[in-house]
Amino acid sequence: MTRTLSVIIPCYNERATIRTLVDAVLNCGVNPIEIVVVDDGSTDGTRDVLGSEIAPLVSKIVYHEKNQGKGAALRTGFKHATGDYVIVQDADLEYDPRELPLLMQPLIDGKADVVFGSRFMGGAPHRVLYYWHSLGNQFLTTLSNMFTNLNLTDMECCYKMFRREVIQEIALEENRFGFEPEVTAKIARRQLRIYEVGVSYSGRTYAEGKKIGWRDGFRAIYAILKYNIWHRRG
Repeated sequence: MTRTLSVIIPCYNERATIRTLVDAVLNCGVNPIEIVVVDDGSTDGTRDVLGSEIAPLVSKIVYHEKNQGKGAALRTGFKHATGDYVIVQDADLEYDPRELPLLMQPLIDGKADVVFGSRFMGGAPHRVLYYWHSLGNQFLTTLSNMFTNLNLTDMECCYKMFRREVIQEIALEENRFGFEPEVTAKIARRQLRIYEVGVSYSGRTYAEGKKIGWRDGFRAIYAILKYNIWHRRG
Protein backbone atom coordinates (compact mmCIF):
# COMPACT_ATOMS: atom_id res chain seq x y z
CA MET A 1 0.00 0.00 0.00
CA THR A 2 1.34 3.44 -0.96
CA ARG A 3 1.73 5.83 1.95
CA THR A 4 1.62 9.63 1.64
CA LEU A 5 4.10 11.79 3.56
CA SER A 6 3.09 15.28 4.67
CA VAL A 7 6.12 17.58 5.05
CA ILE A 8 5.46 20.59 7.28
CA ILE A 9 7.86 23.47 6.60
CA PRO A 10 7.74 26.31 9.16
CA CYS A 11 9.27 29.33 7.49
CA TYR A 12 10.43 32.67 8.89
CA ASN A 13 12.70 34.97 6.86
CA GLU A 14 14.15 32.19 4.69
CA ARG A 15 14.07 33.96 1.33
CA ALA A 16 17.55 32.72 0.41
CA THR A 17 16.87 29.02 1.02
CA ILE A 18 13.16 28.26 0.69
CA ARG A 19 13.15 27.50 -3.05
CA THR A 20 16.20 25.23 -2.80
CA LEU A 21 14.64 23.43 0.16
CA VAL A 22 11.29 22.86 -1.56
CA ASP A 23 13.05 21.53 -4.67
CA ALA A 24 15.05 19.16 -2.46
CA VAL A 25 11.89 17.87 -0.76
CA LEU A 26 10.20 17.31 -4.11
CA ASN A 27 13.21 15.26 -5.24
CA CYS A 28 13.77 13.32 -2.01
CA GLY A 29 12.51 10.03 -3.41
CA VAL A 30 9.17 9.92 -1.57
CA ASN A 31 6.01 9.74 -3.66
CA PRO A 32 3.26 10.75 -3.10
CA ILE A 33 4.28 13.72 -0.98
CA GLU A 34 2.29 16.64 0.43
CA ILE A 35 4.15 19.87 1.25
CA VAL A 36 2.58 22.40 3.62
CA VAL A 37 4.53 25.63 4.09
CA VAL A 38 3.62 27.87 7.02
CA ASP A 39 5.05 31.37 6.70
CA ASP A 40 5.33 32.78 10.20
CA GLY A 41 5.16 36.49 9.43
CA SER A 42 8.29 36.81 7.29
CA THR A 43 9.50 40.34 6.55
CA ASP A 44 12.50 39.73 4.29
CA GLY A 45 10.71 39.06 1.01
CA THR A 46 10.06 35.38 1.68
CA ARG A 47 6.36 35.92 1.05
CA ASP A 48 7.06 37.25 -2.44
CA VAL A 49 9.05 34.11 -3.24
CA LEU A 50 6.31 31.90 -1.81
CA GLY A 51 3.65 33.59 -3.93
CA SER A 52 5.62 33.73 -7.17
CA GLU A 53 7.77 30.56 -7.13
CA ILE A 54 6.68 28.17 -4.40
CA ALA A 55 2.88 28.18 -4.60
CA PRO A 56 2.71 26.12 -7.84
CA LEU A 57 5.07 23.50 -6.37
CA VAL A 58 3.49 22.74 -3.00
CA SER A 59 0.16 21.52 -1.72
CA LYS A 60 -0.61 24.49 0.53
CA ILE A 61 0.85 27.70 1.92
CA VAL A 62 -0.56 29.16 5.13
CA TYR A 63 0.35 32.66 6.24
CA HIS A 64 0.60 33.98 9.79
CA GLU A 65 0.12 37.74 9.84
CA LYS A 66 2.50 38.11 12.79
CA ASN A 67 5.55 36.11 13.84
CA GLN A 68 4.44 33.64 16.51
CA GLY A 69 7.32 31.14 16.62
CA LYS A 70 8.19 27.71 15.28
CA GLY A 71 5.85 25.84 17.60
CA ALA A 72 2.89 27.97 16.55
CA ALA A 73 3.75 27.45 12.87
CA LEU A 74 3.91 23.70 13.40
CA ARG A 75 0.50 23.63 15.12
CA THR A 76 -0.93 25.32 12.04
CA GLY A 77 0.85 22.93 9.70
CA PHE A 78 -0.22 19.80 11.55
CA LYS A 79 -3.85 20.85 11.29
CA HIS A 80 -3.57 21.01 7.49
CA ALA A 81 -1.72 17.69 7.05
CA THR A 82 -3.63 14.90 5.31
CA GLY A 83 -0.89 12.31 4.69
CA ASP A 84 -0.41 8.98 6.45
CA TYR A 85 2.81 10.26 8.03
CA VAL A 86 3.86 13.78 9.01
CA ILE A 87 7.37 15.20 9.42
CA VAL A 88 8.87 18.54 10.42
CA GLN A 89 11.33 20.00 7.88
CA ASP A 90 13.09 23.28 8.67
CA ALA A 91 13.54 25.66 5.74
CA ASP A 92 17.19 26.47 6.41
CA LEU A 93 18.93 23.53 4.64
CA GLU A 94 20.49 22.18 7.85
CA TYR A 95 18.76 18.81 7.30
CA ASP A 96 18.85 16.79 4.07
CA PRO A 97 15.43 15.74 2.67
CA ARG A 98 17.09 12.84 0.85
CA GLU A 99 17.06 11.10 4.25
CA LEU A 100 13.26 11.19 4.55
CA PRO A 101 12.87 7.65 3.11
CA LEU A 102 15.16 6.35 5.87
CA LEU A 103 13.02 7.99 8.53
CA MET A 104 9.84 6.58 6.96
CA GLN A 105 10.97 2.96 6.95
CA PRO A 106 10.20 2.03 10.59
CA LEU A 107 6.70 3.47 10.10
CA ILE A 108 6.15 1.67 6.81
CA ASP A 109 7.33 -1.57 8.43
CA GLY A 110 4.75 -1.15 11.18
CA LYS A 111 7.40 -1.02 13.90
CA ALA A 112 7.04 2.61 14.99
CA ASP A 113 4.48 5.30 15.73
CA VAL A 114 7.11 8.05 15.92
CA VAL A 115 10.62 8.28 14.44
CA PHE A 116 13.21 10.75 15.75
CA GLY A 117 16.22 11.77 13.72
CA SER A 118 19.53 11.87 15.54
CA ARG A 119 22.60 13.90 14.70
CA PHE A 120 24.62 11.96 17.27
CA MET A 121 24.21 8.35 16.16
CA GLY A 122 25.34 6.50 13.06
CA GLY A 123 27.96 7.52 10.55
CA ALA A 124 26.18 10.38 8.76
CA PRO A 125 28.31 13.51 8.21
CA HIS A 126 27.72 16.69 10.17
CA ARG A 127 29.25 20.12 10.05
CA VAL A 128 31.58 20.97 12.94
CA LEU A 129 30.42 24.16 14.67
CA TYR A 130 29.64 25.29 18.21
CA TYR A 131 30.91 23.22 21.15
CA TRP A 132 28.56 24.83 23.67
CA HIS A 133 25.55 24.21 21.42
CA SER A 134 26.49 20.54 21.20
CA LEU A 135 26.96 20.33 24.96
CA GLY A 136 23.66 22.11 25.50
CA ASN A 137 21.84 19.69 23.21
CA GLN A 138 23.30 16.71 25.08
CA PHE A 139 22.33 18.23 28.43
CA LEU A 140 18.74 18.88 27.33
CA THR A 141 18.42 15.37 25.88
CA THR A 142 19.74 13.82 29.10
CA LEU A 143 17.44 15.95 31.27
CA SER A 144 14.45 15.06 29.10
CA ASN A 145 15.35 11.36 29.19
CA MET A 146 15.52 11.42 32.98
CA PHE A 147 11.85 12.44 33.13
CA THR A 148 10.49 10.51 30.13
CA ASN A 149 12.52 7.32 30.76
CA LEU A 150 13.45 7.25 27.07
CA ASN A 151 16.99 6.64 25.80
CA LEU A 152 16.96 9.20 22.99
CA THR A 153 20.31 10.54 21.78
CA ASP A 154 19.03 13.80 20.23
CA MET A 155 15.73 15.07 21.62
CA GLU A 156 16.27 18.48 20.00
CA CYS A 157 16.67 17.16 16.43
CA CYS A 158 14.33 18.85 13.93
CA TYR A 159 13.47 15.58 12.20
CA LYS A 160 10.51 14.01 13.96
CA MET A 161 8.13 11.87 11.90
CA PHE A 162 4.74 10.77 13.19
CA ARG A 163 1.75 8.74 12.15
CA ARG A 164 -0.66 11.57 11.34
CA GLU A 165 -3.30 10.56 13.87
CA VAL A 166 -0.66 10.58 16.61
CA ILE A 167 0.47 14.18 16.13
CA GLN A 168 -3.02 15.49 15.45
CA GLU A 169 -4.29 14.02 18.73
CA ILE A 170 -1.64 15.77 20.83
CA ALA A 171 -2.60 19.16 22.25
CA LEU A 172 0.49 21.32 21.72
CA GLU A 173 1.06 24.64 23.49
CA GLU A 174 4.62 25.87 22.98
CA ASN A 175 5.05 28.70 20.46
CA ARG A 176 8.81 28.64 19.98
CA PHE A 177 11.52 26.00 20.27
CA GLY A 178 9.92 24.55 23.40
CA PHE A 179 8.00 22.37 20.94
CA GLU A 180 10.76 19.74 21.01
CA PRO A 181 10.70 18.86 24.74
CA GLU A 182 6.93 19.34 24.89
CA VAL A 183 6.11 16.90 22.10
CA THR A 184 8.70 14.44 23.44
CA ALA A 185 7.11 14.47 26.90
CA LYS A 186 3.62 13.99 25.51
CA ILE A 187 4.72 11.18 23.19
CA ALA A 188 6.48 9.39 26.05
CA ARG A 189 3.39 9.61 28.24
CA ARG A 190 1.34 7.86 25.56
CA GLN A 191 3.78 4.94 25.54
CA LEU A 192 4.11 5.02 21.76
CA ARG A 193 6.64 2.98 19.81
CA ILE A 194 9.61 5.27 19.15
CA TYR A 195 12.57 4.66 16.86
CA GLU A 196 15.68 6.74 16.14
CA VAL A 197 17.45 7.04 12.78
CA GLY A 198 20.86 8.66 12.34
CA VAL A 199 20.79 11.74 10.08
CA SER A 200 23.36 14.15 8.68
CA TYR A 201 23.52 17.77 9.76
CA SER A 202 24.82 20.90 8.04
CA GLY A 203 24.38 23.51 10.75
CA ARG A 204 24.36 27.25 10.11
CA THR A 205 26.33 29.94 11.90
CA TYR A 206 24.56 32.97 13.31
CA ALA A 207 25.95 35.01 10.43
CA GLU A 208 24.24 32.56 8.07
CA GLY A 209 20.89 33.00 9.79
CA LYS A 210 20.75 30.62 12.76
CA LYS A 211 17.94 31.75 15.07
CA ILE A 212 18.01 29.59 18.20
CA GLY A 213 19.83 31.13 21.18
CA TRP A 214 20.56 30.71 24.87
CA ARG A 215 17.12 31.97 25.88
CA ASP A 216 15.61 29.07 23.97
CA GLY A 217 17.81 26.70 25.97
CA PHE A 218 16.39 28.01 29.23
CA ARG A 219 12.87 27.74 27.80
CA ALA A 220 13.59 24.12 26.87
CA ILE A 221 14.57 23.36 30.48
CA TYR A 222 11.35 25.00 31.65
CA ALA A 223 9.34 23.01 29.08
CA ILE A 224 10.93 19.73 30.21
CA LEU A 225 9.87 20.42 33.79
CA LYS A 226 6.49 21.82 32.83
CA TYR A 227 5.28 18.99 30.60
CA ASN A 228 6.79 16.15 32.60
CA ILE A 229 5.89 17.35 36.12
CA TRP A 230 3.67 20.40 36.39
CA HIS A 231 1.35 20.17 33.40
CA ARG A 232 0.85 16.54 32.49
CA ARG A 233 -1.85 16.92 29.84
CA GLY A 234 -2.19 16.63 26.07
